[in-house]
Formats: sequence, C-alpha cells, structure tokens
Amino acid sequence: MPHIESWVPVPAGSDFSIYNLPYGAFSRPVSPARLGIAIGTQILDLHAVASAGLLDDICDRRVFLGGTLNAFLAEGREVWRRTRLRIAALLRTDEAGDPRLRALDTAKFLVNQRDVRMLLPIEIGDYVDFYSSIEHATNLGRIFRPNGEPLMENWRHLPIGYHGRASTVVIDGTPVVRPSGQRRPPGSSAPVFGPSTRLDIELEIGFVTGPGNAMGTAIPTSRAREHIFGLVLVNDWSARDIQAWEYQPLGPFLGKSFATTVSPWIVPLDALDPFALPSPAQDPQPLPYLQAGGRWAYDINLEVDLQTKRMRDAGIAPQTISRTNYKELYWNMAQQLAHVTINGTAIRPGDLYASGTISGSTADSCGSLIELTWNGERPIVLPDGERRTFLEDGDTIALRGWCAAGDFRIGFGSARGTISPAR
Repeated sequence: MPHIESWVPVPAGSDFSIYNLPYGAFSRPVSPARLGIAIGTQILDLHAVASAGLLDDICDRRVFLGGTLNAFLAEGREVWRRTRLRIAALLRTDEAGDPRLRALDTAKFLVNQRDVRMLLPIEIGDYVDFYSSIEHATNLGRIFRPNGEPLMENWRHLPIGYHGRASTVVIDGTPVVRPSGQRRPPGSSAPVFGPSTRLDIELEIGFVTGPGNAMGTAIPTSRAREHIFGLVLVNDWSARDIQAWEYQPLGPFLGKSFATTVSPWIVPLDALDPFALPSPAQDPQPLPYLQAGGRWAYDINLEVDLQTKRMRDAGIAPQTISRTNYKELYWNMAQQLAHVTINGTAIRPGDLYASGTISGSTADSCGSLIELTWNGERPIVLPDGERRTFLEDGDTIALRGWCAAGDFRIGFGSARGTISPAR
C-alpha cells in the first residue's frame, strides 16, 4: 500500500490513521448530534464539510446534516466509496490531495475527540446476534455436555442466531446495570428472583447494513458487499444464570437483552480490505445459498481488558485476560446476511448483526468468562491478588480491536462498560 500522510497530525499507534476514516456521531455541550470521521485525535465534522459544499457532487447535503448515519447508509456502496475517496483527498498532503479544505478555516471543521461526547452513530432497527465461532460453540458444548457431542447436529449447517434487543444497544463507556431475573441456584428445585451472580461478557464484532431488500426476497452471498457498510466491536453482555434457566425451549431472552455495548466508530469494509483473507474451510460444504466466494475473513486482532474497582483505586492498569483474532470465525458475514434473509425477511439501513463470541484455540484466547474460567472452575488471578470467575460490581471491561501493517493501524477505539449494582 502506498504511503499516505494527512495534514492533520496522527500520533504513532493511533487507531485512526488516514487509511481508516471511520464514521461516528458526537455532540458538544449545548449542541445537537453531528456526524464525523476520526482522524488522529481529531474528528472531521461532516456537517461542516457538507455545508461547505465539498460533497455536493456525491450526495445531497441533508445526508450528513442529521445526527445518525442511516440516511448515508441508505445511499449505497457507490456513494460510500466516493465519499471515502473525497474525504481522504481533502485530508492528504501529496499531489493527489484536494486543497479546498486546507484553504478554509480548518478550525471550523475539526474538533478534538476529548472535547465531545460520542453517541450511537446509527438508529438501530433490528439487532441479531449469531453463534459463529466453532471454538466457542465447542467449548460450551464440552462444558455443558461433557459426555456428549460438543456441537449440536445443526451447527455446521447454518449460522445460528437470535434476535436481540435493539433498544438496549449502548455506546462505549455507558455503565451496565447488573440485571435481575429468575435463576435456579445449584441444587434447588425451584427458581428464585434476584440480581444475576454470573454476569459475563462476549467479545464480538458486528456488521452494520446499508440498503435493504424487499420483503419476500433474499440477499445472496454474491451481493452481500452491496449491503454491508462496516464493522464495530460488540460486547453482548450475558447473565449466564438467568440464561440457563430461561433458554429452553426458545433460546436467549432476558439473560441477554439488558445491555449490548458497541464501539463508537464504524470502520468501513473498504478500510479493512487490505486485511481480508479467505474464510476457513467448512466441512461439510454448506447448502448452495450459504456458499460464499471471495475473502470474507479479516485479520483483526482482538483483546479483552479487565480492571476491578480495587485495581482502579490503587492505580493498577487493566489486565488483558484474552487475545484472539476475527479471522478464524467459521461462519462469515456474507453467509450470516444470506441466512438472515433467505426466508424473505427485510433488512434496513442501520441494522446490527453481531458475530457471536469470538474464541481461539488456546485457553487464553476465549472471548467469554464462562470459557476463560471453565464455568467458574478456574478463576482468573489479577495483579492485586483478586480472583474472578464472573463479573463483580465496579468491574470495567474494555474490548479493543485493530489491524496493523507496516506503519499504519486501523482500529475501532474501545467498547467499555463498568458494572453498576442491580437496582
């Protein structure tokens, strides 16, 4: 990839190089929500860029004058591509750059990230969470069915998923209140009601959709790229004790619907293309509608950090408790989208589809505490001597994801949440 520099300074190791240009939404005190693109420590204000007429030949100004990206997502792949190229040209310093923005008062177009509050960048109509990591599914099978087959009979034939609660998808940094519900304590024959005692995380990546399809039609894997805009980090918080009591026969419900945290920046697929890889081999070969050619795996490094309240108070840095990678995911996003729509359901701009927990093949590469601690049998020991099987009040979890090559890095920021006591 050719070396490109931005006239906006980008610190070494920043998630937000000119090769990235992710989209988000932000607000400043006493001002409405605006759309922006991250570059270094700054945000390029798309409201200001559009109002200055710098995108008039690409799309209507109104696309960027609201507080969410839904109108832009509805425009489709060609508008996404041209907008990305234009923003890059406005920011780059070489002969391929567009000097118009630098010729203006740049202070009107840039805002420091530390001076804003990040907001959900999309109005989410539907949220679906999949179960697409074979390592994760196998680990859970071994935990709960130690004497049986780890994978259910259907797992290798279709990307299993459930519909989540779009209204409780929250942005990075939003506190997570410990949920209460019915659970059946070990050895008890009857359920009790109370706060979850087995609060867990799920390290995931989700994709955000653009143009939808007509109800009654399907989106083939060959056209998935026309409908998938970009990716975000996702933490599908899970109350394992509530989930265990309620999930039969219909699956996840209150044990999942209380909160889902996403990173504030949506990284476009175009930015991730240099890190695209062929998907892992599948056996048996899936049915024809699920066969996906092309490069649908992405070399995205993923980490989970844990910091307890006691660690924070003592000035002890968060501990990384898991490292894994998105590239090994068994069912890819093209297959997920094809499966979602094969029955004729309609998707819409701004829908969110999460991968399910992403786990690797080693003990320290699992994306959930239930795996990392093997259902509580192997506690995590933290630097101050504390031990964790599941989350306690005051614990902060931060998910991070990035791609890196040579002198540039493409990242998502973080997806953080601190556990508040049950109300």
